[in-house]
Amino acid sequence: MSLFQKIMAARGLTGDEVATFLLPDYEKKHDPFLLPDMEKAVKRLVQARKKQEKIMIYGDYDIDGLTATTLLIDAFHSFGFEHVQSFIPNRFVEGYGLTIDAVETIASAGTQLIVTVDCGSLSHKEIVRAGELGVEVVVTDHHNVSEQQPPAVAVVNPKRKDHSYPFIDLAGVGVAFKLVQALQTKLEGLPLGSEKWLLDLVALGTVCDVVSLVDENRTNVYWGLKVLAKTRRPGLKALMAVARVELNTLNSRSLGFALGPRMNAAGRLETARHSLDMLLAEAEETAYEKAEQLDALNQARRSDQDVIFKEAIIQAETYKNDPVLVLSGADWNHGIVGIVAAKILEKYKKPTYVLQEMGEHAKGSARSFGGFSAVAAIRASDDIITKGGGHTLAAGVTLPMANIDAFRKRVNEFYKSLKLTNQESLLLAKADVTIDDLSDVTESLIDELSQLEPFGSGNPEPILRLENVVVTDKRLMGADNQHVKLEIKDKLGKRMQVLAFSAPAHFFVEPGEQVSILFQPNINEWQGRRSVEGRLLHVETLD
Repeated sequence: MSLFQKIMAARGLTGDEVATFLLPDYEKKHDPFLLPDMEKAVKRLVQARKKQEKIMIYGDYDIDGLTATTLLIDAFHSFGFEHVQSFIPNRFVEGYGLTIDAVETIASAGTQLIVTVDCGSLSHKEIVRAGELGVEVVVTDHHNVSEQQPPAVAVVNPKRKDHSYPFIDLAGVGVAFKLVQALQTKLEGLPLGSEKWLLDLVALGTVCDVVSLVDENRTNVYWGLKVLAKTRRPGLKALMAVARVELNTLNSRSLGFALGPRMNAAGRLETARHSLDMLLAEAEETAYEKAEQLDALNQARRSDQDVIFKEAIIQAETYKNDPVLVLSGADWNHGIVGIVAAKILEKYKKPTYVLQEMGEHAKGSARSFGGFSAVAAIRASDDIITKGGGHTLAAGVTLPMANIDAFRKRVNEFYKSLKLTNQESLLLAKADVTIDDLSDVTESLIDELSQLEPFGSGNPEPILRLENVVVTDKRLMGADNQHVKLEIKDKLGKRMQVLAFSAPAHFFVEPGEQVSILFQPNINEWQGRRSVEGRLLHVETLD
């Protein structure tokens, strides 16, 4: 059995399953009408198309919401809807999701139907208010739901308990895409097969929302990357050019680390409308201007993020004995603190809440891992916060400034009540296969592994464990010597370099030491030369 076959077997893929996984069949997509309320949503939209009603697509300010909004605008245009507009809430004005003020503004413009994407499942009072104003609502979403659905015409959400859909982990843009597939059975204008041109948006939103890349998500992203490589959208062409994304090497990492951060920067610093305008741009000149604007905002975001991160580290030292870190600062932009929370979690191996102090209130984001649910801890604090919600591993919260200390105490009490053990070990990389030497770690192997793309949640890039190797060289890099490149030699005398960015202290081992490592093999290209290298994930020093 080859090393590639061992890796596939370790992931539970053998025999015919391998070919099915490596080449997903788009035609095996699930029936969209298995989603709850899809029939009702389609019926209402067919009626709206017949009467040419005024429709507002209400999105979210993250990439999932932006791509879903763009997707429906594009598809509705094909179906012949003539009065379609979009509303993207401003993080700093409306905040997340549907709001009463936004609903009233939309109603005053004569809108007859709101279609939400990536939000709305918990918007009970906002949808009631819309009804009072004569506006009906169709919700398409993928976030957690309550026991009772809001009084919308339809709530299309695979997370509903009364669903019969085979796969519940669709992104918001994935749910919007299923709505389009359902509408294709009732409306003309988008012939079967033509919807594949929307997969560039589905891939971008799905990867950036970090849902699991298995089942229908894997299929959509696999084919979506191919559509993106030849996209018809001037905005995405311009963004890839500005981000220096090469079409011949386009992969999920390109979306998550090059395109995604630039698009998210707009909503984090100013308004996500900049990103939507880029996605909808029809003229190349306009598209390029918008893409450059997003690139500049991303540079500013990185600069602000670095400042907040350094200040957060100083504060974290004060609370380093707490199992959960709750940090806050007056100048910490709440559009950025979620990224900082993730970096603090990575550094301290603890669930983290990072808040911006805003006069009488504080607002921020949480990141968690393992058995501690960030949103459950928020629910356990409902009596001392203003509002909050989200997912197990990522959540948001707003609370009175005066209650920050009480909130810190509450979430730490909640953590202790769970009696969790060995949580840090859950953050360690898990190897697919253990190898004794480097003889099978070749360019051919890396070519084979590339067939497993798209990588992401549920389908991580393969990790190898190499035991009992000797460090023959150590090189420090970066302005603060924070990165390290080690050269290692196996028992056969074969050498390879492995690199870690922002490496923890125990990665800085000295030449002559014997170690076992976890790494991801990749190709390094430099001045026309190619070599097999490794992304270093973990180091164990052997006594």
